[in-house]
Amino acid sequence: MEQMKNEGYRVQQYDGPVKRFCQTLDLKDNPELIAEYRRRHSEGEAWSEIIEGIREVGILEMEIYLLGTRLFMIVEAPVDFDWDKSMARLSTLPRQQEWEDYMAEFQVAAQGASSNDKWQMMERIFHLYK
Repeated sequence: MEQMKNEGYRVQQYDGPVKRFCQTLDLKDNPELIAEYRRRHSEGEAWSEIIEGIREVGILEMEIYLLGTRLFMIVEAPVDFDWDKSMARLSTLPRQQEWEDYMAEFQVAAQGASSNDKWQMMERIFHLYK
């Protein structure tokens, strides 16, 4: 795993422009809980209804990165994507709140909080393009 993060991660290419949202959330400072959180997000472990719901609201790509107890999520969506409407819709989809409650065991967040309540939107303060 160490070598992979030093080599970088491929980024999906799209036919048109997309926009990116970046969010952060802290996990409880417990190595066993963090290991279990990682396992529950590994390929084949995340609930299919959650993956389907993410796609259904229009999200193209979602990545979560971990450093210590800090999570960093990148979400890519079409340029006409409305974050607030999409998150409100996501919260009503099958098993979504059950998943959020299931993950709350690991997160520094209030029980019963939605994904949009837990994950804090980050501000971009620098970018380097051509």
